Amino acid sequence: IETHSKNMQVNGPHPGTHPGYPPHNPSAAFQDMQLQIISPVPISGPPGPIGFPEAGYPGPQAGYPVPPAGPAGFPVLNQPGYNQPGGPAGGQWMQAPHPPLNCPPGLEYLTQINQLLVHQQVEILEVLTGFETNNKYAIKNSLGQRVYFAVEDNDCCTRNCCGPSRPFTMKILDNMGQEVIALERPLRCTSCLCPCCLQEIEVQAPPGVPVGYVTQTWHPCLPKFTVQNEKRQDVLKISGPCVVCSCCGDVDFEITSLDEQSVVGKISKQWSGLLKEAFTDADNFGIQFPLDLDVKMKAVMLGACLLIDFMFFESTGNQEQQSGVWQ
Repeated sequence: IETHSKNMQVNGPHPGTHPGYPPHNPSAAFQDMQLQIISPVPISGPPGPIGFPEAGYPGPQAGYPVPPAGPAGFPVLNQPGYNQPGGPAGGQWMQAPHPPLNCPPGLEYLTQINQLLVHQQVEILEVLTGFETNNKYAIKNSLGQRVYFAVEDNDCCTRNCCGPSRPFTMKILDNMGQEVIALERPLRCTSCLCPCCLQEIEVQAPPGVPVGYVTQTWHPCLPKFTVQNEKRQDVLKISGPCVVCSCCGDVDFEITSLDEQSVVGKISKQWSGLLKEAFTDADNFGIQFPLDLDVKMKAVMLGACLLIDFMFFESTGNQEQQSGVWQ
């Protein structure tokens, strides 16, 4: 009996197993199961983090100004938005896309859009007292996501003595609060009867590096502008209506080719409603341009929009700027 019990202890099943089954190594079996779960099929390409294989398609092609393609070959006009705590407060911000080659820093946002919405902020102090304050603008894409935020940098005396004709520096910030574009407007003549010292604005991106200019072209009846590159070479033209009046309707400034035969876009002053138009100078604008237009020229179009706002739609003390026979 003692001999039989000893044989059972020696030859009996291991703890945790059933009779008739061979003993096994639990740790080795667990490792095999992990390998089966992690790598069910061979993965080609460079190795990635464990359990997360690399995508099977390359990233965006390097180059400029061709935008990345979306589903079925359509261009990606907008990126997912997010709230960025480092940038100016308020609203959902457009996520920065991958910057292409030869693109000034901060202008990569413009590579994937063909429309900008410019909303001037309502200043309560200015509404109540008529005291001119620095203009502020929220610049958004077609989905309402903020792309930039523009703020005027000017002193009190210049704002209230020169009114809409004042020179200014406009700082345009990205979603991190960094200044990526600067607009410089010198003090110039506002009368259409004087062909010298006409209006002009310089666009810098990054600040200190000119990328283009918008210069007023003299005309006795129409507001006309010429868009130039950093070398002062003419690129596009902008033409407005003879009577610049925003009463109950939009006012369109067409962006055309140099021969003015082809319309490639427009800058529209949008009707904001009776109360807002009557008691504030907070204006809304829309800018449309070709998707494949040079991002530098897109930034210049933004400068043209703000110059047009100051020339024709800015008011001081409830008195709108009068620009000769144009308004």
